[in-house]
Amino acid sequence: MDISAQLAVQSYAAAKTPTQPKPEQSFQDPIQEFAKVLEHGEAMAKQAVTTGADPHALVQALAQSELAVQTVVSVRDKVVEAYQEILRMPV
Repeated sequence: MDISAQLAVQSYAAAKTPTQPKPEQSFQDPIQEFAKVLEHGEAMAKQAVTTGADPHALVQALAQSELAVQTVVSVRDKVVEAYQEILRMPV
């Protein structure tokens, strides 16, 4: 059975499923989400103090803010740890 290179290329191109590139997610998106969570927690705290808003909503917003801050601190710690590991590598 003789298969020419041209036939193999054409068959492969026909059989291959096309893939679409994924849209790039910028580094700004998570930072903006983090800022929104903090702003929401701050707004809920202001409402609770000034108008006596729902305490359950306040606690929920503050818990989300705390979780967001803990996540950012954890990511920062991992970045610093990776940087320190790179510095320890021999040249």
